[in-house]
Amino acid sequence: MKIKFSEKYPIYIQIINIIKKDIVLGKLKEGDKLSSVREFSGKLKVNPNTVQRAYQELEREGITYTQRGMGTFVKEDNEMVSQLKFEMSKEVITTFINEMKDLGFKKEEIKDILLKVLEKEEV
Repeated sequence: MKIKFSEKYPIYIQIINIIKKDIVLGKLKEGDKLSSVREFSGKLKVNPNTVQRAYQELEREGITYTQRGMGTFVKEDNEMVSQLKFEMSKEVITTFINEMKDLGFKKEEIKDILLKVLEKEEV
């Protein structure tokens, strides 16, 4: 697993986002066990403490849970997965809209462009 980490954000945040994306995409399903901290840090070539911090944050957010001696698992909660999907899509859309506004586009122009692109493209 070769991941190129960005300099913009802390690595543990990027690891959190990788795991969240895998959940939304169905690569990680409810109840699935995450790789051990040692195994995942080895794959990503990062300090195990960085992966541990990501896992702790995911648990704090209610996305995973840890069973002592067993590992860390994706929480079995359809609502959590739906909420995660919504939050991630909202973040993508907000970034897109802000970048369009930075280019000088108004709300109506953004809507028109988006509709034209959606009509031409298979999404």
